[in-house]
Amino acid sequence: MILIINTSGTGIEFVLGDKYLHIDAEKQSIALPAAAEEFIKQSGIQWTDLTAIGVVTGPGSFTGIRLGIAYAKGLGLGLNIPVVPVNAFELYMAATPDAFVAIDSGRGDFFVASEHTAPCTMTIDELETRQMECPRTVGHIPFDLKHATGIVANKLAAGNTEPVVPMYLRPSYAETNKKC
Repeated sequence: MILIINTSGTGIEFVLGDKYLHIDAEKQSIALPAAAEEFIKQSGIQWTDLTAIGVVTGPGSFTGIRLGIAYAKGLGLGLNIPVVPVNAFELYMAATPDAFVAIDSGRGDFFVASEHTAPCTMTIDELETRQMECPRTVGHIPFDLKHATGIVANKLAAGNTEPVVPMYLRPSYAETNKKC
């Protein structure tokens, strides 16, 4: 069984088979371990039943992404199972492969990607022009995390061993505001 973890937004999400849980959490770092334990228990399985863990690597909350990755890697190491990265663009495009994905960054620009555009940031002016490359634009509503299970399974079947690292499309606040 593949456990999916998403902490890239304001809450915590889990998927395991056909089971889904979203928890609003002010402090993800405090809520994540207990929420994961409760989700596994309510799903009627043991941790040792897991065969892999998928984790959303971004784009999204800088701290949330790092937390989710660290937690997933810790679980994977302890259970001796693979941890597989999944990004938000893959999740949107799993549902709508021919779409232009535009996610509001909350900082006056957008995280974007499509089959024609590598993940990057764009201004609204750039986005309005580039989105015409695709028949539809998505990203204005949340992605369906349930698609992550298939993405992880396909990566595992293909022997994909890409590293689980955060997907950052721009420097962090600390990097942009550092004083040397």
